[in-house]
Amino acid sequence: MPAPEPAPASRLTRFQWHVLGGVLLVLCPLLLAALMLIVWPLPALARWLLLGAALLASAALLRWHLRRVTRPLSTLASLLEALREGDYTLRGVAGGALGQVIYDVNALAQRLQAERVRFEEASHLLSKTLAALDSAVFVFDGGARLSLVNPAGQQLLQGKSPDLFGRSDAELGVQDLFAQVSGSVVTRSFPGRNGRFEIRHASLRQHGRGGRLLVINDLDRVLRDEERQAWQRLLRVLGHEVNNSLAPIRSIAGTLSTLSARAPLPDDWAGDLRDGLALTRFLAGYSQLARLPPPQRRTLDLAALVQSVAQLESGATVHLDAGAALRVQADADQIEQALINLLRNAAEATPHGEVRMRCWREADRAVVEIIDHGPGPPPSANLFVPFFTTKPGGSGIGLALARQIAEAHGGGVALDARADAPGAVARLWISLGNDAPDPD
Repeated sequence: MPAPEPAPASRLTRFQWHVLGGVLLVLCPLLLAALMLIVWPLPALARWLLLGAALLASAALLRWHLRRVTRPLSTLASLLEALREGDYTLRGVAGGALGQVIYDVNALAQRLQAERVRFEEASHLLSKTLAALDSAVFVFDGGARLSLVNPAGQQLLQGKSPDLFGRSDAELGVQDLFAQVSGSVVTRSFPGRNGRFEIRHASLRQHGRGGRLLVINDLDRVLRDEERQAWQRLLRVLGHEVNNSLAPIRSIAGTLSTLSARAPLPDDWAGDLRDGLALTRFLAGYSQLARLPPPQRRTLDLAALVQSVAQLESGATVHLDAGAALRVQADADQIEQALINLLRNAAEATPHGEVRMRCWREADRAVVEIIDHGPGPPPSANLFVPFFTTKPGGSGIGLALARQIAEAHGGGVALDARADAPGAVARLWISLGNDAPDPD
């Protein structure tokens, strides 16, 4: 069993006795010389020599004593300076006049170092947890200045942490959200997204001062995810049933495709051929919607891709403003399919007319905009619901597939009426994907 540590008072007493003993040792040569001069009658020269020797001996002992006292004090000062600067790795050698004090300071440094490691681990865990949340989290200090934001919050406000930190809730446009009852649902537009959001806020203490926590949940995105998953489950079931039920018809469509190369053809055969091929295209369309794979991100020039898609459209004149090269990390095939769907909708709304197409970078996302001169989008909230369509012969898959592709790339799709003239504006945006690894 280790011996109990001495109390602080006893440690101080030991140091005092240590200093006092050293002082007495320094005075010993002088006292001894004085005693010899009193007892023995020595000649004058001998007296001076004895006194000089005593002074030299006392000076040597004084130098030794000062080093013996000041060295542990210097060590203690260095340890305390290191602790003040946040360096908890420095250790002193126990021993000497302040040996026990040095030991205590070493133990304090070791404890502070362990506390720092636990704090850094907890901070890292908190950072990873916040990064994994789909909800936007904001922390404001007592002066209503932003001090913490997670990636979902950065995406919602379309800004990086260094640009957002230190800005007030009013500058960020969220000041009025604290006036809402916590847990309420509001319809709101943010730089990165618009729709319905659940607002939650609470008071907290930060560095001994008041602060506020704000959490914003995107309800529309959650509902869209649930809706898409429900549709995909339904489509898988329908796909199985339809494929089983219409297998003979598919076989007939394949036969018609083979016979189309033969001549002569019956007079009424062309209509049957179109119907059979249309059925095959329909089955392939919703199979693609139900089985859309995760995007295979690669570095691509979105401006060049937009130009390529514009050249594919022959139903309308496409005026292109692609601008400079715009590098993104995205699945080129999926983005191309989404743009083709949106451009085809615009061209069908403006037959033999003009369609404008442009793309640009906006903060941390890339935006593609398609503007037509048609009648504008129909007044319906179901435009992005699979199989909903207002066009004769339409499948109702194009817009739903485009939005599904965009959201898989951290973006979205919007279709609005033009404010300056008749027509519609289709806007697709995706994240630049700079944080996504470029697969080999």
